[in-house]
Amino acid sequence: MKEGYKKYIPFKQIDLPDREWPTKVITKAPTWCSVDLRDGNQALIDPMNLEEKLEFFHALCDMGFKEIEIGFPSASETEYEICRELIEGNHIPDDVTIQVLVQAREHLIKKTFEAIKGAKNVIVHFYNSTSTLQRKVVFKKDIDGIIDIAVEGAKLIKELTDNYDGDTNIRFEYSPESFSGTEMDNAVKICEKVMDVLECTPENPIILNLPNTVEMCTPNTYADQIEYFIKHLKNRESAIISVHPHNDRGTGVAATELALLAGAERVEGTLFGNGERTGNLDIVTVGLNMYTQGVDPELDFSNLPKLKEIFERCTNMKIGERQPYIGELVFTAFSGSHQDAINKGVKYCKDTNSDYWEVPYIPIDPADVGRQYEPIIRINSQSGKGGAAYVMEHNFGYELPKKMHPEFGALVQVKCDELGRELVPKELFEVFKDNYLEHPQKYVIENSRIFEESENGKEYVHFKGTIVIDGTDKRNTTGVGNGPIDAFFNAIKKIGIDQYKFRSYSQHAISEGSDSQAVSYIELETPENKRIFGVGIDHNVNYSSILGVLNAINRNEAEDK
Repeated sequence: MKEGYKKYIPFKQIDLPDREWPTKVITKAPTWCSVDLRDGNQALIDPMNLEEKLEFFHALCDMGFKEIEIGFPSASETEYEICRELIEGNHIPDDVTIQVLVQAREHLIKKTFEAIKGAKNVIVHFYNSTSTLQRKVVFKKDIDGIIDIAVEGAKLIKELTDNYDGDTNIRFEYSPESFSGTEMDNAVKICEKVMDVLECTPENPIILNLPNTVEMCTPNTYADQIEYFIKHLKNRESAIISVHPHNDRGTGVAATELALLAGAERVEGTLFGNGERTGNLDIVTVGLNMYTQGVDPELDFSNLPKLKEIFERCTNMKIGERQPYIGELVFTAFSGSHQDAINKGVKYCKDTNSDYWEVPYIPIDPADVGRQYEPIIRINSQSGKGGAAYVMEHNFGYELPKKMHPEFGALVQVKCDELGRELVPKELFEVFKDNYLEHPQKYVIENSRIFEESENGKEYVHFKGTIVIDGTDKRNTTGVGNGPIDAFFNAIKKIGIDQYKFRSYSQHAISEGSDSQAVSYIELETPENKRIFGVGIDHNVNYSSILGVLNAINRNEAEDK
């Protein structure tokens, strides 16, 4: 590649010193046109069959699309039959317009008009390629020859419309294919000629679709092209400016958003970006980008998982794990600092009852698109202490105190390194259980009694019980204190466990109703002057706390061996 780059011709910038689009803001949704069904045949290894196309069509209608390009009825008998089934089977809602695509060629145009017979609302979308390269390499015509193709196609479409026998509402759309590779003055000229033939008016405007058929330039240049075209088009009020971006440079979404700033009013694209080569514009991404900025996209994205399932089944294509808004991992955080911030953001929204979504690292509420909170945090060796604590709380109901997060997080990281992969929530809980709930125990309470009594107006708590050491050595002991933990500490000191210091304590219920249990988290300072946590669970609140003390001691004794 060292010298290969020299064979490529850079795109030319547009002379537009008075450009206005950089100061604009997207404040409303464009008219959306789905071209999924066209690319359901054109851009798939295995084209959709009739049943799949019908299912996809109804899904698009349910989402709120009012304009849907159904394909090339003149391209094959299959495409023709699909068009007829949609019409004759009464699949098309009255407020939905189907769009049919056809090259500006006489026999194809006539076949297309046969196919749309009986439909209520139809856009006849005709096109021919206008780019400098196509004129030179494919058609070997100058711009006047290319204009002639478009004009003759427009004349036939006008004639067939004027003589149409039926009550179909026919609208026109023209695309100078490869618009972005066409000289702007030539693009304007050919569209004006088509408009003249079709006698377009503000009351009956044409859709002028300006495709980035092959994405050849940066998004800002495409925006310049759109704005230049609009500013130089005569009879501008008689045209609806539409864009059809592709994604060859990976910037189809950006090109669309800047084109809207530049004055485009309509957008053609597909769900999740299906299309030839690198695909068409992803309407889901553009629509939800608007949504996250407080703009109603006027499409229903509330059940993205269902749309994903339909898409993958009907197209036999898979959506990537990092695909915006729908990929498996887009609402997932592995980084510890990210996990902690997400956890705090979710808690902030809950605690403040905020009217706004204010969660770091997640620009959209997953629930708005049919996703769940549970998978947000994923745990691997790069994860932080807050992420593991988040999963323990939201999946299993254990609210680990903040001081305990580093200790538990370190245990989780050791397990991740051992397995060489991330941990699913069930495995995370296994780490917790193995280290806190089912840990080897040097000291075991065989029997015990905790009770209160008053003396001289003061309340005292008594602990009486038997501690078994190393499975055989039984020691009876008693202790008195100002609470259960203090009483227990005083009792175990009498059997030689006297070098631990109590540091902190927290407790909560882990189930509701009469069968609820209390979980206690106890932090101790060990004889080696380090901090260690223990966990105790029991129906009795007092007993759970002393189990937590003993658990911490047992954990430290095991580590010292």
